[in-house]
Amino acid sequence: MKLIVLLIIGVILYFIARGYKTEKFENIKLDIKEKFDGDLMNHEAGLLIALMAKVAKADGQVSELEAQMLKHTFTDISQHFENSEEIREKLKEIYKKEKESFDNTILICEKLYKITKHDYAKRVKILEYLLNLAYIDQEFSQTEFMIAEDIATALQIKKADFENLVNKFENFYREQKANQALSLEKAYEILESNPTDDSNTLKKNYRKLVKQHHPDIVAGQGASEDIIEQATKKLQEINEAYELIKKSKGI
Repeated sequence: MKLIVLLIIGVILYFIARGYKTEKFENIKLDIKEKFDGDLMNHEAGLLIALMAKVAKADGQVSELEAQMLKHTFTDISQHFENSEEIREKLKEIYKKEKESFDNTILICEKLYKITKHDYAKRVKILEYLLNLAYIDQEFSQTEFMIAEDIATALQIKKADFENLVNKFENFYREQKANQALSLEKAYEILESNPTDDSNTLKKNYRKLVKQHHPDIVAGQGASEDIIEQATKKLQEINEAYELIKKSKGI
């Protein structure tokens, strides 16, 4: 399918991972859309979706981020076919069916291997894409690891390459969590609050700070333009800090 999977991997990883370094495949051009009327389970597009279904359901549930990534994938793949709407619906049907059982995972991998037998780099990129799906909720369960490892083995991915990909994702999300923790710590500092404060205390602190730094109130006190500008920036920081804390606490 004229490197369609490689293109999808580059685009989706760029938007979903938001910073995970991967190739953009800028030189790949798909000028001709494919017309396909056969069984998509004999096509690498359908086989990719089938494996995504296994990985997404590996830990027993499909997270919101996983569902979003799947939705984008259905759309992106189908757009490279003349009969795009029909293909999209078929891909969705494959996903619904294949997420119900893991029994045929190796069989699917064997079919995909036959199609990509002479393109090891593509198989590695497919595995990278599947691992990104597994990691996207920032939790990589033991079940997800086992399924990913089985897929890698069946696709005849070298153990070192598999471990290298896992380490890359581990490091990326570890760094992301660390940055998020630092941001949250700063947010509490801005809001003059503590992580143990309840929602009422946080709201009280927020309102107090808004009254202190609201540019309209500061202007009414006869402050200079510079002070008003500083108050405007401070208020923005307070609002952003409060929103981040609320999100972290599910308020």
